[in-house]
Amino acid sequence: MPKSMMSPQKKATVVSTSVAVVLVIVKLAIGIASGSIAVLASAIDSLLDSVVSVFNFFAIKKSEEHPDEVFQYGKGKIQALAGVIEGTVITMSGLFIIYESVRKMIDGSTTGLLGPSIVVMVFSIVVTYLLVRYLMRIAAETKSIVIKADALHYKTDLWSNGAVLLALGLVYLTGLDIIDALFGLAIGMYIIYSAYEIIEEGVMMLLDRSLDKEIVDEIEAILSAHPEVTGHHWLKTRTDGTTNFIEFHMVLRPDMLLLEAHRIAEEVEAKIMALEPDKRWVITPHFDPYDDEHVNEAMFHGVEVADLEKRLES
Repeated sequence: MPKSMMSPQKKATVVSTSVAVVLVIVKLAIGIASGSIAVLASAIDSLLDSVVSVFNFFAIKKSEEHPDEVFQYGKGKIQALAGVIEGTVITMSGLFIIYESVRKMIDGSTTGLLGPSIVVMVFSIVVTYLLVRYLMRIAAETKSIVIKADALHYKTDLWSNGAVLLALGLVYLTGLDIIDALFGLAIGMYIIYSAYEIIEEGVMMLLDRSLDKEIVDEIEAILSAHPEVTGHHWLKTRTDGTTNFIEFHMVLRPDMLLLEAHRIAEEVEAKIMALEPDKRWVITPHFDPYDDEHVNEAMFHGVEVADLEKRLES
């Protein structure tokens, strides 16, 4: 990729950052002027959005760097780390919103400028909806956990903005300012709940969770279907969000030439890579002249090979 070109992931973070900054300025001005906790909470959430989006830009930039002598598998996992950090930031913003809501309930402060506040929230909903559609499309195209987290975050914002608009409408109709605080409390709890999925996915990726079962089953089927592969075992998979890493042992004829084995491996690898052609793949096959799955399993569970051979002989 030429240096002058920007990847879709990085472009998406620039767009989301720009949108978040605009929303911060508008919401913060109205939130402070009106005294609405719900609007102020939404402004703080947008401020965190902008900070997180800037962080995501640099996380994606780093993850796209090629492997080197120090990071021989690349830096793709930085996206998972960014997802965990983003989820944590979202959780903190939710806790702050809950704190402000409880404080307003105790203080009993009033909400003003309801008309301008409602207009601002309608504007925010429209802009956020368009942004979510854009981010979801980029996330589907690139399979980037960072963009997926960003899209989920702004989708959460869409619901919270709707709740803020409803709260302002009810306050306008009833004159009960406690409605604003109650909706702020509900929004805070919902934001914390939404952050769990982002954190969980990032943590699972950092812990090298296997690929989705559907993909693993398809890989198993590809290995089983090849006429010259008499067996396979020890299939292990993981992903860093942009690159899938696959290892497996396949059993071939004992008298097969290395050239033939290499050809078979390339055929299998080509079919596996076709499962997700938009991803990078690192596939490591191991050639076995016989099925030694029991040896691998024993070594994995800490059994010495010599002890295993004695058990087999007995």
